[in-house]
Amino acid sequence: MNNYNPNIHHRKSIRLKGYDYSKEGLYYITICTEDRKCLFGKIVPVGVENFQPRRKEMILNDAGKIANECWLMIPEHFPDVFLHEHIVMPNHVHGIIELTKSPVGVQNFEPRRNEYQKIIPRSIGSIVRGFKIGVTKWFRNNTDIVKVWQRDYYEHIIRNKHSYGRITDYIIENPNNWEIDDFF
Repeated sequence: MNNYNPNIHHRKSIRLKGYDYSKEGLYYITICTEDRKCLFGKIVPVGVENFQPRRKEMILNDAGKIANECWLMIPEHFPDVFLHEHIVMPNHVHGIIELTKSPVGVQNFEPRRNEYQKIIPRSIGSIVRGFKIGVTKWFRNNTDIVKVWQRDYYEHIIRNKHSYGRITDYIIENPNNWEIDDFF
């Protein structure tokens, strides 16, 4: 039975309309767990100065280690990908993915838009999908958790060095800012 009702289900894409997400460039990605459940570990204070924690660190549990390994394996599945800064947080993953060259046959391809939109091979969408599948398989084989990820992911096209620097700093400092993070 199909529960889809176009009169009440109005899901809109959060992607930049008309943009080719298989195009060379840098992309900042955030992928959140379902209901923002803390599945990957915890943030702990490290070191003390004047009775205040100096900094905080993400301590990965087994699931977090698998998520980190799956992230690091992305270039094995997508050879035209270079990974920059990333972090696995308790309930989300941040990372910068660089597509180093356009895949053959995709440069002049304008994907058809419809309610059953397909993911373009070797695009940011296919990379995120592969990562999510790898982590989800581990959860299903090793825990009673079936639904690991929220339905979509957030992305930002990095267009200049200033933006790249700001995002890299944000990723590095994410554990220190956990309590004020939007995903906390």
